[in-house]
Amino acid sequence: MDPNVQEWLHLLLRWGHVLAGIMWIGDSFLFMWLDRTLVPPSPSRDGVAGELFLVHGGGYYQVEKRLFQPGRMPAVLHWFRWESLSTWATGFALLVLVYYTGGGALLVDPDVAKISVGAARAVGLACLPLSWLLYDALWSSPLGRRPRAATAVSILLFAALAYGLTHVLGGRAAYIHAGAALGTIMVLNVWVRILPAQRRMLAAVRAGVAVDAARGLAAKARSTHNTYLTLGVLFVMVSNHFPATYGARWNWAVLVLLSLAGGAVRHFMLTRSARTAWLLALGGALAAAAFVLTR
Repeated sequence: MDPNVQEWLHLLLRWGHVLAGIMWIGDSFLFMWLDRTLVPPSPSRDGVAGELFLVHGGGYYQVEKRLFQPGRMPAVLHWFRWESLSTWATGFALLVLVYYTGGGALLVDPDVAKISVGAARAVGLACLPLSWLLYDALWSSPLGRRPRAATAVSILLFAALAYGLTHVLGGRAAYIHAGAALGTIMVLNVWVRILPAQRRMLAAVRAGVAVDAARGLAAKARSTHNTYLTLGVLFVMVSNHFPATYGARWNWAVLVLLSLAGGAVRHFMLTRSARTAWLLALGGALAAAAFVLTR
């Protein structure tokens, strides 16, 4: 490929990836904030679970959260779905362009493992669906009904993924593939678990039959998972600018620690409680531990 064409493709894909990511993450964070900030409606209104008022653009916006009720369907309903798919698609295209073309110069490192470019590509591509299958099986299993235990297993699985990738691929490529695995989990949460549940609930509304609220709770749980993964994925997106992280001897541990730090900070953002302020200190301690490992 002509170097100038490749550079422009890289520029446009990265630009589009960042734009799509901003839209997806912004929507996700906004809805989490809305759910946390809603207050009971005053006066109470049938079917309204909560409301809040926002000021912007010289006026007030009144936001209501209505529960699904059989036979009561709004005329226009807005969905937020293409942001996630466009973020993943542009990210995957970037992965192929940067790491799978040009002879795999950024994909393999002879000092890490004696592996062919073809084998490295196979490992990189395989970790994306396998990560989703393991994650989804875990959280769909009986253990998934015990969030703390399932979270601990998830962290161990991610640590195993980070360790394995950093001992097969070059450090920079390993980080990107670990982030791509998390991004794949996030987008499939949207398209395989969240959107189908919403469609089934809306079908019940249209049919005028009782809505299974458990579907909504399960979808909300997967959406919450996505927010915890977000800060770790954002770190991976910028990590290629910081070789002190992916080039460190303990690079896999650095990735895990910084991802956990992001999760701790995100939990505080989700709760905004004085009782969880210690999570900011935990996030700082995890980041400090990662710094020590890069010395």
